[in-house]
Amino acid sequence: MGIRPSVYVKDLGKHVGKEVTLKGWLYNKRSSGKLKFLIMRDGSGYVQCVVFKGNVADEVFENADKLTQESSFEVTGKVKVEPRSVGGYELDATDVKIISIAQEYPITPKEHGIEFLIDNRHLWVRSKKQIAILKIRARIVKAIRDFFDSRGFVLFDPPIITPNACEGTSTLFEMEYFDLGKAYLTQSGQLYAESGAMALGKVYTFGPTFRAEKSKTRRHLTEFWMVEPEMAFYDLDDDMDLAEEFLEYIVQCVLTDKQEELKELERDTTKLECVKRPFPRISYTEAVELLKKKGNDFQWGNDFGGADETLIGEEFDRPVMIHRYPSEIKAFYMKRDPENPKVALAVDVIAPEGYGEIIGGSQREDNLDFLLERIKEHNLPQSFFEWYLDLRRFGSVPHSGFGLGLERTVSWICGLDHLREAIPFPRMIYRNTP
Repeated sequence: MGIRPSVYVKDLGKHVGKEVTLKGWLYNKRSSGKLKFLIMRDGSGYVQCVVFKGNVADEVFENADKLTQESSFEVTGKVKVEPRSVGGYELDATDVKIISIAQEYPITPKEHGIEFLIDNRHLWVRSKKQIAILKIRARIVKAIRDFFDSRGFVLFDPPIITPNACEGTSTLFEMEYFDLGKAYLTQSGQLYAESGAMALGKVYTFGPTFRAEKSKTRRHLTEFWMVEPEMAFYDLDDDMDLAEEFLEYIVQCVLTDKQEELKELERDTTKLECVKRPFPRISYTEAVELLKKKGNDFQWGNDFGGADETLIGEEFDRPVMIHRYPSEIKAFYMKRDPENPKVALAVDVIAPEGYGEIIGGSQREDNLDFLLERIKEHNLPQSFFEWYLDLRRFGSVPHSGFGLGLERTVSWICGLDHLREAIPFPRMIYRNTP
């Protein structure tokens, strides 16, 4: 007699007609006389295990009866094709072994309030919808890495603890750093990425970033992940071309590989299928005119809020790129347009369906004198930026980059109502647990 392989649910199709052993948790159970139907999940998928009293020892049938929601167990049986069953396969069980009987599980099929679910996030992540979201998130992360790795970019890891800010200190988490005074949790790896681009040509950073914005909108977290490519010898047009190609790649990867998860989320994939190049490109001034035509009394020179971004995004069936923003509302490191110094060579990419900005980028100021002026205009301490200014002193070149917020991208692709479900453990201004 051969050894029964221990397999994962996702691989059952390779073992039809064979006896296998599965290990997992009880997702659901129902009984019908001498039959017990156990829905097992093992992280890779779901399968119905049928326990028939006439085919198993009394002890095995009793074990099946004892299992409670989320109890862990091991089941052995023969794999058969069953299109009507979850996952398309079924297991005719011959043995059930209990690993651990779960106490009464707090998350039940009934409706729960969002605060209760967030309080129990460590358990909520086991639910079908949350598992689907987290698998799509993982696929997006892989797509991000594959995209840049296959195009000659080098991963460049910036520090998380920094002595100064990219855009001022008003939205930074501050700490005392030994005898060196104040330090901050990073809100962007961009400045460091610029040094990487001067060394390696094309780099990307990818990691957690922190913003102490006192915002309670569905688009904000205090801790989130961001990917930031930075490219030497790229102008704004090159930057926009790359962002466009990048977004199309991510969406198409998810559409190709995560159909089951998108179906679980009831996502309208026809809207994602539209995310193909070319994307519409409009100037900030054109965007302002668009808002005015829609009855919004928006004033040139202001920054777009979430409601403004939604109105603009409604006009397009794919992401829209808005470029050349007023220089006064953009960061000090963004290069001004030589043809119109009132605007910066900046771009934001607005997702459709009301999901707002998912990419922000720009061509960087490569002229030392102009950058010094910008630092003074923004009342930033020059001493903190001497190392950054060195990048202009020693072989400065035109260069550009952008940042993509991972959670906003996950939220958009999954069609979520709030960013809190796009990350395993959300951090918001009123929550830092569990």
